[in-house]
Amino acid sequence: MNGLLLVTIEQGLIFSILAIGVYITYKILDFPDLSVEGTFPLGAFVFSKFILTGMDPILGSLMALLAGALAGLITYTLNIKFKIKAILSGILTMTLLYSINLRINGRSNIGLSSYPTVYDKLGKLIVLIICVVVIKMLMDRYLKSESGYLLIATGDNETLVKSLGENVDKYRMVGLMISNALVALSGALMAQSQGFTDITMGNSIIVVALASIIIGDTVMKKRDFLKGTTRAIIGAISYKLIGSIAIEIGLAPTDLKGISAVIVIGFLAYNNLGDKNYA
Repeated sequence: MNGLLLVTIEQGLIFSILAIGVYITYKILDFPDLSVEGTFPLGAFVFSKFILTGMDPILGSLMALLAGALAGLITYTLNIKFKIKAILSGILTMTLLYSINLRINGRSNIGLSSYPTVYDKLGKLIVLIICVVVIKMLMDRYLKSESGYLLIATGDNETLVKSLGENVDKYRMVGLMISNALVALSGALMAQSQGFTDITMGNSIIVVALASIIIGDTVMKKRDFLKGTTRAIIGAISYKLIGSIAIEIGLAPTDLKGISAVIVIGFLAYNNLGDKNYA
């Protein structure tokens, strides 16, 4: 397989986990959670902290997952307990995590190339495929459970959830914690893939996640049999492929953020202009 194509697919799979996480808040809960720009590097820094002490990389990745869940709990607390608006809660959590991430290891960049990773035994592509498939299956199973249905209903119709005697805040908390846990895991996997952790790795990551979701929604948009998690995976891989093609045709790597914005604008415009009910 072509080297660039292989790297693109691997990164697309890592971003698939990110996209599934953001899918929960953006599509299911209708919650604009900007804290993911801090949670993504949080997963990388927490993993780095534990791997530097000799912890097994699998356990290190699980610790990153747990740290992400705690970050989601912070956003929930700011929004629900302190009555701060959703978008501002995410921004405050992101700002807080910036300092926390720097505190975890004491510096902004950590080299990991000489340390073990979860990819060592089976290879990066195989491990990432297994991770994405397992996470997709677990999320699909959860969303079909009673708790999962109530999580979906919380985003769609809070009144219905309340009429069933359920606490909508509980399901917001669950959704935010699951979402940020997956985002942090994606960050930990990215750190292991690229061989370093950097404080800037979360910059504009929300755009990557939203672009993946939007592209996934556009691909075969009338095919109802495609689950939201499947669309997120397709969108993330497609997003990375589009970016790689742009680089291949001569655009500079420094143009990637602009390319990301153009991709989002293009697919949003396509969806909106194609929607007869849009006004």
